[in-house]
Formats: sequence, C-alpha cells, structure tokens
Amino acid sequence: MKKIILLTAAIVLASAFATAQKYAFVDTDYIRKNIPAFNTAQEQLDKLSKQWEQEIADGYAEVEKMYKAYQNEAVLLSQEMKTKREEAIINREKEVKELQNKYFGIEGELFKKREELIKPIQDEILKAIKEIAVEGSYAVIFDTAAGGNVLYANPKYDISDQVLEKLGYRK
Repeated sequence: MKKIILLTAAIVLASAFATAQKYAFVDTDYIRKNIPAFNTAQEQLDKLSKQWEQEIADGYAEVEKMYKAYQNEAVLLSQEMKTKREEAIINREKEVKELQNKYFGIEGELFKKREELIKPIQDEILKAIKEIAVEGSYAVIFDTAAGGNVLYANPKYDISDQVLEKLGYRK
C-alpha cells in the first residue's frame, strides 16, 4: 500500500514539474528577414550563384556546340581526327563538370561563401535565443521555420521579436 501511495505521489509531483515547464517558439525566417546584414549577405550569395550558373551554362553550351560541329564534320574526318575531337569534347565536358563541382559541390565555393557570410549571423541569432531561454527559464524553444511539426502555436508564445530586440534590430 505504501508503494502505491509513494508511486502516486511521485507521478503527481513529476506531472506538476512537467506542466510547470515553459515553452516558446521562434520563426528564424522572420528573424533573418528583419536583419539587414542577412539580406545583404543573401543578395551577395544569389549574385555569385547566378554568375557561376551562367559560367557553367556557357561551358555546357560550348560542349554542345563542339559536339554538333563534330557530328556535322565526322564524315570528312580521319579516324585520328575523330578521336582527337572526341577527346577534346570529353575533356571540355569534364572541365565544366569540375568547375560546377568547384562552385556548387559539397565543399564548393558557394558553401564556403555561405559559411563566411551567413554562419556568423545564424550563430548570433542562436546565441540570442539561448540567452532568452536562460533568462526566461524556457525548457524548450521551437523553430516554426525549420519545418518542425508544430501544427499550431499561440502567437503570445512567439519570442521572435524578443530575439530581434536582443540582437539590436528592434526598439
């Protein structure tokens, strides 16, 4: 009997502590859009990306042009000339693919530039969120922008503006 009473008391206390937890959420997309430095960095990344995409598209267009010229002239070329042309086309295509990987690969230039421009801002946002969590004694802060499965969130628990204020972007 004592065990049942102790177990019941433990469950009641545990549920009381669990319900006493404070939760909040932020919308990091909203926060980032309200930080001018982030918008500037994103514009720089978009500009670089478009420039590099054009360079790669031009390279593939050149490969296509070389291939079409080869097809048109193939009947007039000796076997040795055909082989040289095919190798030139293959080499140029390989160069373009390497360039594409250099710019857009896993450790490419775009990734490095994003790390350089965006990561410090994201770290600053995360630091502000952590500070607010500690100051406000929040157990959990969800991010509604990250695609978490938050189906509904009461706006009164949205601390996004508080994060922006902490970062110095609000009154």
